[in-house]
Amino acid sequence: MLPELPPLPALTRAEGELIDTYLEVVDLLGRINPARVRDTYGALRAAQALAGRAAELRDALTTMHLRGESELHTTTIERALRVLDGERRTRLVTLPLPPSH
Repeated sequence: MLPELPPLPALTRAEGELIDTYLEVVDLLGRINPARVRDTYGALRAAQALAGRAAELRDALTTMHLRGESELHTTTIERALRVLDGERRTRLVTLPLPPSH
């Protein structure tokens, strides 16, 4: 049986969309990262999808701004990102660690 994950913190719908779309963008960037992938076709497909997800990310932030949500509650958003495996997912965007000698 899998361990129970901590509950997501309370988020507005727009914050939830922002986090979900941000992580989708991160996942796509990880699939494009030339330091980690070897398959050009997979990277190409991820790059093609990236433009649409970036527009969705922009739209989520625009919605928040137009609703008067002028501040991001970073502590709450950070907790949500951790629950949603954001640390591992964002690591795929960076350069891999060099092999230890």
